[in-house]
Amino acid sequence: MAKIRVGRVGEQIKKELSQIIQTELKDPRIGFITVTGVETTSDLSQARVYLSVLGSEEQKEETLKALGRANGYLRSELGKRMRLRHTPELLFKFDSSIEYGSRIEGLLDEINRGNEGR
Repeated sequence: MAKIRVGRVGEQIKKELSQIIQTELKDPRIGFITVTGVETTSDLSQARVYLSVLGSEEQKEETLKALGRANGYLRSELGKRMRLRHTPELLFKFDSSIEYGSRIEGLLDEINRGNEGR
């Protein structure tokens, strides 16, 4: 039963954070961000937020710094929107699975084009 609740809370955090980041954060350092997932601890004290950011490595680092500076605001807004006794501490991490998937897809396309020439 507890695992189901942790999963639901994680999905709700993902939804609310996506909305807050897209509509309410006005920092120019924050580029195009997609919240790809949220993993919460079983006691809901911490939440690892996985992000996908389009841009160069420098832009990704600037985005991570900007989110670190806005961490308090994000937590307070999350606490207002969700009815939890304690709002979890947010830890932001990059999710490179989308980049990895597009790289693999490019390699497969390249292999297919090579096979068509034969």
